[in-house]
Amino acid sequence: MPYFNWNDTVNLFRKLTVKRTWNALKVVSSYQLSKILRSPIQWGYPISISFEPTTSCNLRCPECPSGLRAFTRPTGMLEQGFFKQTIDEIHKEILYLIFYFQGEPYLNPDFLDMVQYASKKGIYTATSTNAHYLTDERAKKTVESGLDRLIISIDGTTQDVYQQYRVGGKIDKVIEGAKNIVKWKKALNSTTPFVFFQFLVVKPNEHQIEAIKQLGAEVGVDQVRFKTAQVYDYENDPHQLIPTIDKYSRYKLDKKGQRQVKSGLKNHCWKLWHANVITWDGLVVPCCFDKDASHQLGNLKMQSFKETWHNENYQQFRKELMHSRKNIDICSNCSEGLTVWED
Repeated sequence: MPYFNWNDTVNLFRKLTVKRTWNALKVVSSYQLSKILRSPIQWGYPISISFEPTTSCNLRCPECPSGLRAFTRPTGMLEQGFFKQTIDEIHKEILYLIFYFQGEPYLNPDFLDMVQYASKKGIYTATSTNAHYLTDERAKKTVESGLDRLIISIDGTTQDVYQQYRVGGKIDKVIEGAKNIVKWKKALNSTTPFVFFQFLVVKPNEHQIEAIKQLGAEVGVDQVRFKTAQVYDYENDPHQLIPTIDKYSRYKLDKKGQRQVKSGLKNHCWKLWHANVITWDGLVVPCCFDKDASHQLGNLKMQSFKETWHNENYQQFRKELMHSRKNIDICSNCSEGLTVWED
C-alpha cells in the first residue's frame, strides 16, 4: 500500500505552490549531490517539520520516555505565540507539518487552534494521538480545524491485550474517539482528516493483526498501519516486546545470533535534509529518535529558524552522518523503511 491513498495524495499536492515545489527540488538535489560527493551540501529549507505540542501524556507505555516520565529535559506545553512566529517565518517553504514528537497533543488546550492556524497557511497538517480525548465536541473541532491526517495509536483490539503496552489506557475510549471523528467527517461532508489506525506490533498483540484490520473496517477508518516497535535494550528485550513474526520486527539475528536493526546504518540520512523536529520550548533536534533532545542543533528562542537550519551545528551533524553514522547513538534504533501498510 503506498504512503498516501489517492484522495490523500490529491490533498497533499493541492498544498504545493511554486515556492514550495522549488524548495523541495533544491532539497532533493542537494541531498543526492551530498551522497555522491560524501560531503554535506544543503540547499533550501525543510519540506517537513515536527512541532511538539507537549511532553505530557496520560498513558505509561513501557518504551516511551514520556509515558515513563523519564525525560531529563523540561516538560511543558507549546505556546501559541512562539508557534505562530515560527510558522510565519517558514510557511512559504514548508509543505508538511506534524504536530507530534513526544506526549499526547490533545492535552495542549491550544492544540487545535494551532492546527487551524497552520491549515490557513496552506500547510498539510498531521498528528498522532492515543484518542482518549476525542470527545464528540473535540472530534467536531478536529474536523473543523482543517487537520489533514489523524493517526490513532491502537495496539490491541481487546482491553487485556491493549493495556499490556498502552498502560493505563482504555480501548473503549479509543474506539469511541475514532467513531466520533468518522461521524463528524460525514456530518460536515469533509474528506479530512485522513484517519488511520496505527498498530504497534509487539509480541503480546501480534495474534490480533487480522482483528485490527476488521475493527478498522467496522469503525470506518481510511487505513490500517502496522508499525515496528522500538525496543531500547533490543539485545535483551526486557519487556518481551519483539514479535515472533519477522515481517513486523525491527530487528534480525546476525550470524552470531545477536539482534541488530534490519535497516542497517548507511552513511547518509534523508531526514537531515528534508525534515526536523522542534520541542515545545524551541529546541531543534535532528529527528524523532532524539527523544530527550540530547543533540541540540539550535534554539529558536535565540536564533531564527532559517539561521538555525544552515548553522554550524547542523552542518557538523550532517557531516558526521556521512562519515560515521554508526557512532551516533540516536541512529542505532532507526526504523527507516520498516513501516508496513495494509488495505
